[in-house]
Amino acid sequence: MTLSAPPHGTAPAPQRARPAPWLGPLLLRLHFYAGILVGPFILVAALSGAGYALTPALEQAVYDEKLHAPVSGPALPLADQIAAAETVVGDDGALVAVRPAPEPGDTTRVMFTAEGLLDGQTRAIFVDPATAEVRGDLAVYGTSGALPLRTAIDQFHRSLGLGEVGRAYSELAASWLGVVTLVGLALWVQRWRTARRRRDLVRPDRKARGYRRIFFWHASTGVWLALGALFLSATGITWSQFGGANVSDLRSTLGWQTPTLDTALDGSTAGGGEHAGHHGSAQGSSADLDPATFDEVLAVAQTVNVNTGLVEIRPPADAASAWTVTEIKRSFPTQVDSVAVDGTTLQVTDRTDFADYSLPAKLARWGIDTHMGSMFGLPNQLLLAAAAFGIAAMVVFGYLMWWKRRPTRGFGKPVQAGALARAPWWGVLAVLAVGAVVGLFLPLLGLSLVAFVLADALFAATRTRTG
Repeated sequence: MTLSAPPHGTAPAPQRARPAPWLGPLLLRLHFYAGILVGPFILVAALSGAGYALTPALEQAVYDEKLHAPVSGPALPLADQIAAAETVVGDDGALVAVRPAPEPGDTTRVMFTAEGLLDGQTRAIFVDPATAEVRGDLAVYGTSGALPLRTAIDQFHRSLGLGEVGRAYSELAASWLGVVTLVGLALWVQRWRTARRRRDLVRPDRKARGYRRIFFWHASTGVWLALGALFLSATGITWSQFGGANVSDLRSTLGWQTPTLDTALDGSTAGGGEHAGHHGSAQGSSADLDPATFDEVLAVAQTVNVNTGLVEIRPPADAASAWTVTEIKRSFPTQVDSVAVDGTTLQVTDRTDFADYSLPAKLARWGIDTHMGSMFGLPNQLLLAAAAFGIAAMVVFGYLMWWKRRPTRGFGKPVQAGALARAPWWGVLAVLAVGAVVGLFLPLLGLSLVAFVLADALFAATRTRTG
């Protein structure tokens, strides 16, 4: 069978136009606006986070006299060291905890309540364990034992020093860091599939100039930082005010909570989660404690599951509660076992062992300690600082790209609006479903995303009327 040509003068059948792409432009527009509007929050969080990561090593130098003492003999009983600290404090505070010197050359921390402290802070008296000489008097914070320098950076990093109100900033930063990173990765993959010189997307092209030079730095740096940025975003959300509460609820529903030590002698329970040591509140105690009981309770705990020098001994909050001895070694290998002891009979009433934690609980513990720089010590702290400085550089690169391509007038030149309107029905449905899930789980992110969409729609409508 032969094919005949169409009759003379007959136009060929029109070809169907390919639908305009919608997902790429939608992601690019989201990446653009998020980078411009949320960039300052991410920049502040990254730089303050880098400072926090570097302060543990800096503290050792700044507070050397208080943290360390010459090795001059065996350690005195804790009772003697507590007595020396109480002569300094007098009636100005209640004794809430003791941290024996973990190694020869370290000081013991005897910790009291005090007026004017942050939630989670105590007043620590630093005592030479061999001579009972008082070597310092400072406010310390949380299980990490952060001293004033690190505490100040931590408060700025977490809330800009504004308390609960300021925590909205860090939640926005942590949430949007994850979104911007995931969207940026999707755009990077899209560019990788069509690029002629793919190597420029994994290392910057030094010969490029102007906008292209900044773009290659942004793209190549971002892909190497992506995993670290996603980790910092995910673990940072667990501290957040609204999203963090949902994370806790989800873990509770799935049975992934951290085991809780039963400190009540009547059978009820008390305790805290992974974050209790980072910003938990100080526990009160009675004024008629026998300091010798600290030595006795510690000796009992060391026969059970306490086998590290980094421990904290807490007296009971009331007569119906037990003493607790808790390991606070957060570097690898993690040692956070704890034991509750009846101060009257010196009988063990409960214990928790890190080895018995579920895998999700262990991963949560390791993730938080890695985020804080406790895990793996100085190498991890340097890596965290490098990642944070890299994230800050990404924000700066983004603003430089916007500045290079800015119009003479107006806000900037994002990709054309209307991408979602061009999407098929299933695409619109998928976007709405993802947005709903994100908004329910991370409400602050969801609200800001809705605000972005409405502002963008208003901006597009205004340009259409004036165009």
